Amino acid sequence: MASAVAKGRLLPLLAVAAALAAVLLYGAPFSKSLGGEGCSLLPHDHFWIASERVVALGRVGPAAVEVKGGLINAIAVGDYRSFLLRRPVVDYGDAVIMPGLIDVHAHLDEPGRAEWEGFSTGTKAAAAGGITTLVDMPLNSYPSTVSEETLKLKVDAARDKLYVDVGFWGGLVPENAFNPSALESLLKAGVLGLKSFMCPSGINDFPMTNSTHIEEGLVTLAKYKRPLLIHAERIPDIESDDGLDGDLDPRSYVTYLKSRPPAWEEAAIRDLQRAMKDTEIGGRSEGAHIHIVHLSDSKTSLDLLKDAKHNGARVSIETCPHYLAFSAEEVPDGDTRFKCAPPIRDATNRDSLWEALLDGHIDMLSSDHSPSAPELKLMEEGNFLRAWGGISSLQFVLPVTWSYGKKYGISLNQLASWWSERPAMLAGLKNKGAILPGYHADIVVWKPEEQFQLHDGHVVYHKHRNISAYLGKELSGKVLSTFVSGNLVFAEDQHAQAACGAPILAE
Repeated sequence: MASAVAKGRLLPLLAVAAALAAVLLYGAPFSKSLGGEGCSLLPHDHFWIASERVVALGRVGPAAVEVKGGLINAIAVGDYRSFLLRRPVVDYGDAVIMPGLIDVHAHLDEPGRAEWEGFSTGTKAAAAGGITTLVDMPLNSYPSTVSEETLKLKVDAARDKLYVDVGFWGGLVPENAFNPSALESLLKAGVLGLKSFMCPSGINDFPMTNSTHIEEGLVTLAKYKRPLLIHAERIPDIESDDGLDGDLDPRSYVTYLKSRPPAWEEAAIRDLQRAMKDTEIGGRSEGAHIHIVHLSDSKTSLDLLKDAKHNGARVSIETCPHYLAFSAEEVPDGDTRFKCAPPIRDATNRDSLWEALLDGHIDMLSSDHSPSAPELKLMEEGNFLRAWGGISSLQFVLPVTWSYGKKYGISLNQLASWWSERPAMLAGLKNKGAILPGYHADIVVWKPEEQFQLHDGHVVYHKHRNISAYLGKELSGKVLSTFVSGNLVFAEDQHAQAACGAPILAE
């Protein structure tokens, strides 16, 4: 038998590819094996999962992963079938077994706006999409998470509702930016980092910050070595000539594009240059980390960020599947499901974003799942200038990334890096993001070749299925099973009976 067992070693992350064959537990059909009570559909605390293609131990190939007590205990590589004879094993044939996705940018809107989305519906959608950890944004809920007290409200609201693990970002706003004790109180309470807006957020109790607020906040963050996530759009001091003028049709997507041009992203990033320099070795906020969320402009804005990185600034960048899947030319006039900020730009920009992602200039992906009550999308009116912005996507990000990325030749190694390894590093999740001994058994099993259409009969767990821009699309990559800390929380379109995901608080 060509097999090796690794235990207790830290080894690099790889990704996988595969399709599903027979799935067995003790030789019985998997569907007959479901029915575990409570936290897991699988009634075992100690078992193995196996496939011809597993992302583990620096390779993609045949392997079996031992799960024990919620952790990955060991990995058997090679001809695992004879090795696992008489052991409890779920054999996934040649399906992909890879680290569960970690989404560092999601709005779950609870407490206060559970009618938009909530912890139960949002984390059910995440589990169905292969996401095993979310980090919740501090705004769109009410009140916003900007203090120790409001963080406690957030954690209390999540109790007994989490189907995946959930961490929390806090907010950097003008009222706490110059108050180190207030920021330290929020950080000590357990937020994984802070988030700020350089333009109006649309939420009254989450006002925008300027570069001075950000520079001061970074000094405090440096002590805790936690990141500041920045919505980098700023209205330029002098608007360009291609802005809004005259009687433009608010149903036209071109009108919305003109209302929020790339110059807004560029202006914000230029304004951040001193703050980015402060994060360099010897800088005023050395140890802090600036993370630019949902980058849309692949031209000047990206070039400025590449220069900052090259000069030694601690800067990382994310973009989102909707910027990689859609282009402005394809957005129908009046279809406000596609409205987001920054906007979805043209096809050339999309291709450049893919190129930057593949070249490593963009570090990772996130959903920016930002739903709302359907009436706020103004879908009948179709007014892009008045409708609430945000793409509803949480359940679909894995198949969307894979489906649209195949054209650009993405590898499964890259997929796992963008969605698991690097997000775990950003959020300081030291035992997540890889299939390695000692790590949490957070795993997704999926079938890249299986196509499906998001038609009216497709089960969607988001609070409001009708506001997603992905409805009607044909995608490749069906999620089969999702394990969170060894619990089989989703399989065969079923969720576990109990919501046993854990809140994640920084220590």
